[in-house]
Amino acid sequence: MWNGLRSRSSTAKRGGAVELVVIVATALFFALAIQAYAVKPYRIPSPSMLPTLHIGDRVLVNRLAHRLGADPKVGQITVFTPPQGAQDSQCGVPGEGPFYTGPRSHRPCSTPTHEKAHTTFVKRVVAGPGDTIEVRRGHVIRNGRPVREPYAQTCDEAQCNLRALRVPKGMYFMMGDNRGNSDDSRFWGPVPEPWVIGQAVLTYWPPNRVGTP
Repeated sequence: MWNGLRSRSSTAKRGGAVELVVIVATALFFALAIQAYAVKPYRIPSPSMLPTLHIGDRVLVNRLAHRLGADPKVGQITVFTPPQGAQDSQCGVPGEGPFYTGPRSHRPCSTPTHEKAHTTFVKRVVAGPGDTIEVRRGHVIRNGRPVREPYAQTCDEAQCNLRALRVPKGMYFMMGDNRGNSDDSRFWGPVPEPWVIGQAVLTYWPPNRVGTP
């Protein structure tokens, strides 16, 4: 009798341990699957998106919508893989003459290099396929009309001005909100749609910064 109770007790313990392992493994699987295909956290490494996003902010990025075919929208903050050479600002040099009475402007970089960089960037979509874009003092003029950008910082440096260019089919023009301190499409060209990872939908850290970016 005693041996029977002890045997059943040991079996129950083993069964409970197996069940716990299965639960943990299942939870880990779903957590990894969600991160791989639906939502993934990213850390903001630079001041290029100030004042919207600060260095060290953690954001959640919706990857699923883009995987299901949703196109990036103008105004969205996105995570993407930039073209190879983006970190060296290969495309984009000071212009020959003044773009307007004031600072010199950059020549437009209308096409990116053909290879992806081995990094990810967080920027705002400021123009889409077929749009004509130019930049004056850090502010976007899209299709001939100034864009209302309360989040963008005015600046007077060379990179804050860009001569007009047309965004090619299937590509998106990305810029940081901190227009005087952002390595973006002004320097290395628009981003092909397949290189866009997803939209930043929530700042979740630090606690005093929780909210939609």
